Amino acid sequence: MSASNERPTGGPAEPKSLPTYVWEPTTDFLAARYGLPREAIVRFDVNTSPLPPDLQDVLAGSFDPVLSEYPPSDYAALVDAAAESYGVAPEELLPTAGADEALDLTARAFLREGSVAVGAVPTYAMYRIVTEQRGATFRAVPRLPAEEGFALDLPRMAEASRRAQLVWLCEPNNPTGSVEPPERIAELLDRLARDAARDGRQAPAAVVDEAYAEFVGRSVLPLRARFARLVVVRTMSKAHALAGARVGFAVARPETLAPIISFRAPASVSTVSAALATASLRRPELAAANVARIAEQRSRLIEELAGVGWLPYPSETNFILFRFGSVEMAAAAGEALLRRGLVPRTFGSDHPLADCLRLTVRSAQENDRPIRAAREIPA
Repeated sequence: MSASNERPTGGPAEPKSLPTYVWEPTTDFLAARYGLPREAIVRFDVNTSPLPPDLQDVLAGSFDPVLSEYPPSDYAALVDAAAESYGVAPEELLPTAGADEALDLTARAFLREGSVAVGAVPTYAMYRIVTEQRGATFRAVPRLPAEEGFALDLPRMAEASRRAQLVWLCEPNNPTGSVEPPERIAELLDRLARDAARDGRQAPAAVVDEAYAEFVGRSVLPLRARFARLVVVRTMSKAHALAGARVGFAVARPETLAPIISFRAPASVSTVSAALATASLRRPELAAANVARIAEQRSRLIEELAGVGWLPYPSETNFILFRFGSVEMAAAAGEALLRRGLVPRTFGSDHPLADCLRLTVRSAQENDRPIRAAREIPA
């Protein structure tokens, strides 16, 4: 009897396959694949900080988490520290297990099966994933071309967002590194509000993911006074260098935050993570020093790699997008870096950035290695 792909009738339905985020290969996997010692691998693909924050003097006298108990349900110390740092009211803050949980909870709050969410691409892949996990449609709007700074196409975004329930924005944008002035974000939100009023419907909720906000020194948070359904997402992973702690925040007016809170599992942020994040927020000079170090090394990487023909796009974040002469050249450069234990962010052949590599800015010593390697790799 020949095999059949048909599922027998009468049995239980097969579980629906949901889109998932594909994590980068582990350091151990890459070391084994390329026959290198683990310590030779440097991750230029994950946009994390090269150095952890120096919190020893802060934690020495105050870090005494009770690990046998759950964290306090109100996360009062963490919320107060974040509220002071971001200039918002405590009731406008929801601590989450990293920014990704904030994205997931927001999708759960505003999207249902058959809903529509809109995003400007290329951008962070999680927006599409959490949208489609809700049974909703992700409507992709191409950004303006690289020559125009990968800016938002405001008319097309506004048109695509008519009848949508949610709009995803990333500012600064990952992976392009492009920056949208707050005035343009406000212009888009104004358009959405006007269109909704004209059509007699509610404007879509809008999420602005500000994972890299500390690097540009500005935020759209003040816009929540004008736009009731604005949700701003922040993280401790980038400027604060606490990616391993997994702490983020959803920030919105209380009435907008309420449905998001209803989907959060209790105690999703651990006691240890909350204490680390609180200590870091109480020491803003640590994040500021980290941003300054990264900015200095970012300028160095751009100058050195541009000098050997790698074409950098402008960046104010902790990563740089480099363009090559072709998709094939970018793939060859990526593989050449991997053989040297240097892990870039690559893009699939059908991706709009297929002719690019993205490099995280790391320490001076670590950045020396791609600079040396680039002199041997055709651009």
